[in-house]
Amino acid sequence: MKGLNKPPITISNNILGNPFVGKRPSMQITPSNLGSYVALAAMMVATVGCTGGNKPSANGGSGGGQSSGELIKLQGAGASFPALLYGAWFKTYSNEHDNVQIDYQSVGSGSGVSAVIDGTVDFGASDAAMTDEEMAKVERGVQLLPMTAGAIVIAYNLEGVEELKLSRDAYAGIFLKEITKWNDPKIAATNEGVELPDEDINVIVRSDSSGTTYNFTQHLAAISEKFNSEVGVNKAPNWPVGTKSKGNEGVTTSLKQTPGSIGYVEFGYAEKTGLSMASLENKAGKYIKPSIDSAQAALASVEFPPSLIAFVPDPEGEDSWPIVTYTWIIAYKTYDDSKKMEAFKEMIKYCLTTGQESSEELGYIPLPEAVTSKVTAALDNISAK
Repeated sequence: MKGLNKPPITISNNILGNPFVGKRPSMQITPSNLGSYVALAAMMVATVGCTGGNKPSANGGSGGGQSSGELIKLQGAGASFPALLYGAWFKTYSNEHDNVQIDYQSVGSGSGVSAVIDGTVDFGASDAAMTDEEMAKVERGVQLLPMTAGAIVIAYNLEGVEELKLSRDAYAGIFLKEITKWNDPKIAATNEGVELPDEDINVIVRSDSSGTTYNFTQHLAAISEKFNSEVGVNKAPNWPVGTKSKGNEGVTTSLKQTPGSIGYVEFGYAEKTGLSMASLENKAGKYIKPSIDSAQAALASVEFPPSLIAFVPDPEGEDSWPIVTYTWIIAYKTYDDSKKMEAFKEMIKYCLTTGQESSEELGYIPLPEAVTSKVTAALDNISAK
């Protein structure tokens, strides 16, 4: 670590209904236990606290990194989908820049967009980007910056079933409440030789306004006309079935704790916590296992328009995972504080370069240079008054 000898970063886990409240103390993050924290973070409905300890003040000594002596605080909030990656990025960047403190609240995409509109954060984050109507509410203007991409998986907790294949009809039917038993013929048809119990399927869905939900329902609407007409594409739909949990963290925890359950969650959370993930039938009719490679195959043909907003509801390609999304950091086009604006830009540049190297390890898809170069160029649209 560069610069001053800073105390370990404290990650608070006592907000947002975290199931560990009253059971575990706050966790002290050090280089030796950072990996353990990442796994634990996937099971917490909590703040991804990225503050860099007790940073030096204006007269606080000889900080390292790019310290100018004056502490600059950046406050962000939004999507839980990229929270594992953002947490790692922001902690590392903050540790290497003594004058920058970054705090990111994993509160869901809808809340992140609302915070940007209300002007209560320095940046937001969303897997559902922003609509033109939402952007029009921000007088300072907004610039959306795709930062990473990932897969949305269907994870399950079913004793004795190590591998599960779900057809498009089957998984759409589960979330439409048409399929309610694990041994339903539509599930059994693609799982020959698997002993499926005659038990109810416990469906877990998101309770908050969620970009993960937006992309999941966008996919279901693309493959099922009935889902499109009865539920539709929404960050907070009126689900016909399901027990609700908050955030990717909350869904992960509920799946771990609920036998016979199934739900949708970001790949990195499922992988880090050892959840079983179903193979899904893609547009080409192939049953694909979730992986970085299959998600990259799904995103290979995406071309970003000038707005840098692109969705892939039902990817082409025999090797493509069927449910993928980019996720965006939302910046203002104008900042009141020039130092804060410059610190934000430098942080984003780090995430688009060095930060991408840790994406795959945490279950996300590194952005290709063709994309990062467009995002870097878009930083020129951000200025200070």
